[in-house]
Amino acid sequence: MSDLRVIIKRDSAEPEERTVTTGTTAAELFQGERSVIAARVGGELKDLAYAVADGEEVEPVEISSEDGLNILRHSTAHVMAQAVQELFPDAKLGIGPPVRDGFYYDFDVDKPFHPDDLKAIEKKMQEIQKRGQRFSRRVVTDEQARQELAGEPYKLELIGLKGSSATSDDGADVEVGGGELTIYDNLDAKTGELCWKDLCRGPHLPSTRNIPAFKLMRNAAAYWRGSEKNPMLQRIYGTAWPTKEELKAHLDFLEEAAKRDHRKLGSELDLFSIPEQIGSGLAVFHPKGGIVRRVMEDYSRRRHEEEGYDFVYTPHATKGTLFEISGHLDWYADGMYPPMQLDEGTDYYLKPMNCPMHNLVFDARGRSYRELPLRFFEFGTVYRYEKSGVVHGLTRARGFTQDDAHIYCTKEQMADELDSTLTFVLNLLRDYGLTDFYLELSTKDPEKYVGSDEVWEEATETLRKVAEKQGLPLVPDPGGAAFYGPKISVQTKDAIGRSWQMSTVQLDFNLPERFDLQYTAPDGSRQRPVMIHRALFGSIERFFAVLLEHYAGAFPAWLAPVQAVGIPVGDAHVPYLQEFAGEAKRKGLRVEVDASSDRMQKKIRTHQKLKVPFMIIVGDEDMTNGTVSFRYRDGSQENGIPRDQALAKLVDVVERRVQV
Repeated sequence: MSDLRVIIKRDSAEPEERTVTTGTTAAELFQGERSVIAARVGGELKDLAYAVADGEEVEPVEISSEDGLNILRHSTAHVMAQAVQELFPDAKLGIGPPVRDGFYYDFDVDKPFHPDDLKAIEKKMQEIQKRGQRFSRRVVTDEQARQELAGEPYKLELIGLKGSSATSDDGADVEVGGGELTIYDNLDAKTGELCWKDLCRGPHLPSTRNIPAFKLMRNAAAYWRGSEKNPMLQRIYGTAWPTKEELKAHLDFLEEAAKRDHRKLGSELDLFSIPEQIGSGLAVFHPKGGIVRRVMEDYSRRRHEEEGYDFVYTPHATKGTLFEISGHLDWYADGMYPPMQLDEGTDYYLKPMNCPMHNLVFDARGRSYRELPLRFFEFGTVYRYEKSGVVHGLTRARGFTQDDAHIYCTKEQMADELDSTLTFVLNLLRDYGLTDFYLELSTKDPEKYVGSDEVWEEATETLRKVAEKQGLPLVPDPGGAAFYGPKISVQTKDAIGRSWQMSTVQLDFNLPERFDLQYTAPDGSRQRPVMIHRALFGSIERFFAVLLEHYAGAFPAWLAPVQAVGIPVGDAHVPYLQEFAGEAKRKGLRVEVDASSDRMQKKIRTHQKLKVPFMIIVGDEDMTNGTVSFRYRDGSQENGIPRDQALAKLVDVVERRVQV
């Protein structure tokens, strides 16, 4: 055997040159390193069974890395599919990709899976895992693949996609799309006999024994490849982790997230609902939710006024001509509601965006450089026809209100305006109690953009400098910008560490051109303004949901629908509390008195569940001394507080917007 020279690369060490014999596998290169489950060779992921070639650069892939987790979860999806077909022999295979924190696999079966079915499938998966079956890769021709998978109609469709339209959007790229078809065999560890096989690009773990911890989570219906025109399949979701401890931590996290689900809290706290009679993705806010929303909006409105924004108001519907000018009908029609034909056949649309109308406000009269920057702001309600499968409570709705701003400035003002806008955005989000941020810079897609390269480069560099001034982590998003300009996205983490995209600051080189927006420059020439889109909350509804989950329903007093509730020890104490509540209301506080016939302890439990920040308890001694007692959310109590001091404390906590 001849010798080969390979380069071993690791993140934290200098490249190591190693001489090995022909036929040496990646597994042999990293022998003894149990955490290594695959290799990256020349930039491509490979199984550990891959035989290295002379001069290749080889990097170990550890199971805890992002690539390693994807391989672990994709291999676990194969084990699940094998278990399903052993238990349900007539099940036809769809696609089974890894996803964030887990995996899924789609199946064509004669009826939906029952929770008991999932238990049986998980038990069968454990049996397969213990058998230690080997994942073995085989290259096949199209014809061989069709012969071997003749009984799998969905796989036959995927074979026809090889090297073409297989995309990560529908998961097809985990099986085909690489220009070469491969089948992975699951082979018995002792005899080498074939146990199961699947069309797949790989790579995979060496053996099912390398799957340390997994659990099936739920099942749901899903259209084949995400299209409503295709058959409805049954999807099973699962999760897999490098250790049992990490699996438990993830399940504990999901349990906490379920407690904070805004849909659950919205019902329990009587904040909002999404009535079936109105339609999916269209919420109504109840009185208590309406208070929270109004306070959110009022505070935002006041801060915008302080920052020099002008409020505008625009209608919910418009002639289609407006969206022809803006280009929305060319590139966003699928996300819009169908037109209404009015006025002898004229198409009217519910607006999906506010920006075209703001441009009309700008263009309503001549503009001078002396007016710039112009900052238009609106709580503008828009409507987008989201597919039913992606609608999710308030976070992905079909009708929602954006806190939408559009800034028009000169090119010379652009850098300062972007800087002040991003600072304003971050400070306002902090006022609502979010503190953990990072920024994402989306740059030009070289295949899809308008404007010159020079303008893009200048704008992108300006955004980069503006972002770096904030001293926050800056994550690149190459090619992620919309075709009309680069943008900065503000990402935040909530109380349990989940990331949410919040605000965006987006430059637009397209709409000012389409609407022929102009202002008069100092030399009398007509110039095109720079346009900046800025949505701070994203939408009121979505931000409401994020805050609701962040606080687990226990809003700080300034946002809480009821800031304090009076709890009388007995009926004789009700008038005293009502007098106190009247004084509080005159100071702008939201205070109620529970005069129901329930016993005091039941009243306390009721309002603890409603997450009221303060309970004002009054008994005989308080009435005699002109005092009240505070009971806080954590159950602690402060007794004998003079009424004026109690009112002053409530006012102070609300004005300072602190959590208690």
